[in-house]
Amino acid sequence: MAEKQLVIFDFDWSMADQDTDRWIFEVNAPDIRRKMEDLEDKVQWTDLVAQSLREGHEKGMKREDVENALKTIPYHPAMVRAVTDLKARGNTTFLCLSNANSVFISTILEEKKLQSLFTEIITNPAEWDASGLLKLRRRVDPDGPQHTCKVGCSPNMCKGDELDAFLDRHGHAFDRMVYVGDGSNDFCPALRLRSQDTVCCRTFGGLPKRIARDGVKFGLKCKVKYWTGAWELEEIFSTL
Repeated sequence: MAEKQLVIFDFDWSMADQDTDRWIFEVNAPDIRRKMEDLEDKVQWTDLVAQSLREGHEKGMKREDVENALKTIPYHPAMVRAVTDLKARGNTTFLCLSNANSVFISTILEEKKLQSLFTEIITNPAEWDASGLLKLRRRVDPDGPQHTCKVGCSPNMCKGDELDAFLDRHGHAFDRMVYVGDGSNDFCPALRLRSQDTVCCRTFGGLPKRIARDGVKFGLKCKVKYWTGAWELEEIFSTL
């Protein structure tokens, strides 16, 4: 057992068994969900979700509609067991590093009684206004200095930079790091991991493709463990 370890979680399709941005519209406004599909390659994703939230609000989608959708998102009981049991063993710090947003994540965690799991949640900021509109913005302000990631992170956030900054804040004090992710934007932070660390890569999504295509090219150092269902991640966590 590592004396002190850090477990870093992406959220969509890594902790939750769905994509929060898409799910709320699939539940409440399929016409907007279809529009997002059509615009995905034309509008930066966080901006598109913010735009879609405004459109949904104008069409009558209420705060409780969004919250109820989030509370019913697929979320495997084995995932709850996996993180709860590992946290209870006492040597693990949990970090959430996600391109979702603060309201989506906190609402789901509260529903699953996991609101105290993460030491930090690094994501796009969002807040409800008085009218019930969820106002979402990029973590990296498009009108300010931009990140300079060369690996392929979205403009709203470089997850590698964010992980570096977190480790700086905590004095690089972790004997082992474990990163749980599925998407291509999880490749950049995985490159920050060392030989004693592990990336737990979900078998679907962009991450396994990036590892296969670019792992050697970019010098990926960590071990890679693949999982599909939360019960398999629970097995991996039981060995940490």
